[in-house]
Amino acid sequence: MRDTKLKIFSGSSNRALAEEICSSIGVPLGDATVNCFPDGESFVKINENIRGADAYFIQSTCPPTNHHLMELLIMIDAAKRASTQRITAVIPFYGYARQDRKDQPRVPITAKLVANLLMSAGANRVLAMDLHSQQIQGFFDIPVDHLFASPVFFQYLSTKKFNKLVVFSPDVGGMKMASAYADILGASLGLVAKKRVNANTVEAINVVGEVDGCDVLLVDDITETAGTLTAAAKILKEHGAKTIRAAVSHCVLNEIAYERLRGGLIDELITTNSVPIDTRGLPITVLSIAPLLGEAILRINTNESVTSLFKIKGF
Repeated sequence: MRDTKLKIFSGSSNRALAEEICSSIGVPLGDATVNCFPDGESFVKINENIRGADAYFIQSTCPPTNHHLMELLIMIDAAKRASTQRITAVIPFYGYARQDRKDQPRVPITAKLVANLLMSAGANRVLAMDLHSQQIQGFFDIPVDHLFASPVFFQYLSTKKFNKLVVFSPDVGGMKMASAYADILGASLGLVAKKRVNANTVEAINVVGEVDGCDVLLVDDITETAGTLTAAAKILKEHGAKTIRAAVSHCVLNEIAYERLRGGLIDELITTNSVPIDTRGLPITVLSIAPLLGEAILRINTNESVTSLFKIKGF
């Protein structure tokens, strides 16, 4: 039985997703004031009684990342001081996730720092989706429910007809994800080897796998400049790919990305609404993760298992 003290609140980063989550599970979105003072400081006030409640705060830490992260921390602190029984940070997109290790001297592990901040603010639990790396779960000393967008992608892809589908990872680090997609879709597996020139530029240097005359699906967890995707698409086109689609969990697109996508190398970019996205007339398909997150919230609230959410309907 659902706890009547279930409360869901939203920050300013992706209110549309929060409203859709609440609509999907029949729970009203909580009343909270979230805005800024004239000097830029964030202000939060929860406008209803949450004493003893099971509260969920939905906030993607997408650009402006620091502002949205600080807003989430303040919401959690406000709830803690209002005697909330349990506070769950629902983070569809976890910013700073790519800074998850020391890959050069004298650099931080910012993904761990963000975890520390969330725990210090008072979060009792975290619900996230498609973290950049699995080890981020270990950065927390509180329970982390890590969902995947793949069931949503699989349901959509099952409606498409492919000719000799090949799933490609645009880099070595994504091979595990690409392998999972290939297994479910009954497709072949391939890899594009890349060399990063700088933060915004990537050069694809080699292709491993069958390409000529095939429909290609590129899979990745996040894209910001679309450099990796378009570099991979370019070399795959040169090797005879018939069509190229990309399935990316989080599209935090900037102006460079939109310009690259206008080049037409990618026939369809499939993503989720984990962050707000403007398609700008480009072939971008946005799938909703609201039902998935909503069901996870209900199950956490009633202390049920979320394992079945990883099962793919129809496969």
